[in-house]
Amino acid sequence: MTAERQSRPDRLMRVLHRVVGGVEWLHRNSRRHAGPPQPVNHDLPLVISRISTEADGVRSLRLTRPDGGVLPAWQPGAHLDVLLPSGRKRQYSLCGPPGERRYYRIAVRRLADGAGGSREIHDELAEGDRIAARGPRNAFPFVAGRSYLFVAGGIGITPILPMVRTAATRGADWRLVYAGRSRASMPFLDELADLPADRVWIRPDTEFGIPAAGGELLAHAPLGASVYACGPVPMITALRLGLPGSTARGLHWERFSAPPIVDGRAFTVELTRSGRTVEVPADRTALEAIGEVLPDVAYSCRQGFCGTCQVPLLSGQVRRRGRSRGDDVAICVDRGQGHIAVDL
Repeated sequence: MTAERQSRPDRLMRVLHRVVGGVEWLHRNSRRHAGPPQPVNHDLPLVISRISTEADGVRSLRLTRPDGGVLPAWQPGAHLDVLLPSGRKRQYSLCGPPGERRYYRIAVRRLADGAGGSREIHDELAEGDRIAARGPRNAFPFVAGRSYLFVAGGIGITPILPMVRTAATRGADWRLVYAGRSRASMPFLDELADLPADRVWIRPDTEFGIPAAGGELLAHAPLGASVYACGPVPMITALRLGLPGSTARGLHWERFSAPPIVDGRAFTVELTRSGRTVEVPADRTALEAIGEVLPDVAYSCRQGFCGTCQVPLLSGQVRRRGRSRGDDVAICVDRGQGHIAVDL
């Protein structure tokens, strides 16, 4: 009995050594095949290797590593936080071929009355220029399924295009509704022409009028389809209202602008580093109000998911509407209760 009790720990140790050895082997080999980890929160130097005109007012940029190396992996729906030479930070969806890692592709519509990021890209950047980015990040993940309806509005085709390609490769049942002001304003129509015509509906307003309701767009959904949509707020709202009466089973969306403020209440924000206090009206965001006194405050999505505008909350209570957690506040959507202080 004594000998048997003494041998059990020996056998156990041998088993543990084999298990640990196996884990170490898997770890070494997974690292060898996958390559070194690619952090998304560090600056990634990129060079603009190609600029192409995709539609009226829309340019695409092909971005590569300066050394020609492989880029971090990405999935449909992912975006880059692009750091422009001016210091502006902007968010653009990756719209190149799914799985492509030799280069990234983004597309940018020039907004004459925007905050300046799109004008800088269109008017000041050229092939050969260097920029930096962070990511890829994915706040609009594409989940495997059997059937899909994709709905894109204008430049909203950028995150949708890789999803369509992926669905087609997987053999899923899918349809695409692509709306826009006119064909001339809609990028990547030439690439969509390579897809089965019976699965793609190009719907410019100049030919069909502005969609009256979401039901018109949802009518193309396969039975039980998951709906993925990117476009302006009215389009997303119409889809949400029309979903209950359709054959689709769920809606995933990304919109261009900040969500509307519902039941907003005025509050004040103390900017401790700047020594100023800002009044935030009930119908405006803290980002808008702070931007009037700090024009260079960083932001991107204005929807609470990218994290660009998150700042440490030093005191006070907030109503969370974004993805900020802990001691951070997303000033684009989170709202203070009374008075708050932030590290700005």
